[in-house]
Amino acid sequence: MQYQRAFLIHALSPIHSGTGRSADLIDLPIARMRATGIPIIPGSSIKGVLRDTGEADEPRRLAVFGPDKDNAADHAGALVVGDAVLLAMPVRSLVGTFAWVTSPLLLRLAKRDLDWDVSVPELDKPGALITANCRCVHERTVYLEDLDLRARPDACVDGWAKQLAALVSAEQDILSPRLVIVDDETMNFLLETATQVDARVRIDETGTVADGALWLEESLPAESLLLGLMGAERSRRDGVEMNPTEVLDFVLGHERVAQLGGKATIGRGRCRIVPVSA
Repeated sequence: MQYQRAFLIHALSPIHSGTGRSADLIDLPIARMRATGIPIIPGSSIKGVLRDTGEADEPRRLAVFGPDKDNAADHAGALVVGDAVLLAMPVRSLVGTFAWVTSPLLLRLAKRDLDWDVSVPELDKPGALITANCRCVHERTVYLEDLDLRARPDACVDGWAKQLAALVSAEQDILSPRLVIVDDETMNFLLETATQVDARVRIDETGTVADGALWLEESLPAESLLLGLMGAERSRRDGVEMNPTEVLDFVLGHERVAQLGGKATIGRGRCRIVPVSA
């Protein structure tokens, strides 16, 4: 791989990037990393959306994403898109409406793909680290859902907040006053309990719920933040010269609004895909 670019996915509506039906309590769960349970959006889904919503220059599009399946043997595409991994999740807060919550593990996973001069704090027992101007703290305690955690300001949180704030909102910093870092065990609990779960039904011709057509569907809530990485090589398509930088600029040279995951007709999956500069 010759060149890489990180990207941030900012959910503007709930995202259901699912794995099909499950025998568990939730019928349609979201995709997660198997070993950690951290929510992800598969790179194959992201790449398909970028291909369908990108520029209309057909020769360059085929050079970047590869030929259609009927001509798949012609040449390889120049783009590789990795899974987007959860970076911070919105969680209801007694003070400040909601907090963007992350953990040392999520930050370490993100830092592998980022060239940022930021440190990852350590939390060896349940607690919360906050920014100096955090609005989600009351009497040195952060209340998240039904959890209450002792909080203290930490310079590491301010460093991450400074880098992420411009990606989340260019006009006004709405992230810094709400960024909270909790310990990994607490984050693991929130990953299981703070996702959005909706009861869905299908109505038959009589206007009532069809037999067996009641199911539970899980989504990442709006305002979730995920981080991914894409890589590029030179174009292999005859007659189309593109270096790795040109490939990445063609795909994601600027912020893009797109729809990811399923349930688009009911408003799911609207998000911002933002390139992250080094």
